[in-house]
Amino acid sequence: MDMPDIVRAYFEADRRNDSDALAAAFSADAVVEDEGVRHEGVSAICTWWVAAKDKYHHVAEPIKTTGACDRVSVRAKVSGELPNSPATLDFFFTVKDDKIAALEIK
Repeated sequence: MDMPDIVRAYFEADRRNDSDALAAAFSADAVVEDEGVRHEGVSAICTWWVAAKDKYHHVAEPIKTTGACDRVSVRAKVSGELPNSPATLDFFFTVKDDKIAALEIK
């Protein structure tokens, strides 16, 4: 599947439960929006991600990618202890300087 290396790194870190690799994928001032909540900065993003992993024990498997360069949308099958598992979610990435600057999950 064709996607920027940094987006691929995000999903690989998620699959391996590797918070350090996940943190390294984001720019210092990155923003994540998930479940109606905004998380700003790498520390807040890591806190959100660890809490979500603890709560849902999930993994996201990319199934379709659209867009290119700085705006990429990835549809993923998310399986775990979440309602309606597996669920199909859309991950909207903004990439800047080879880092994830923004991520919105719907």
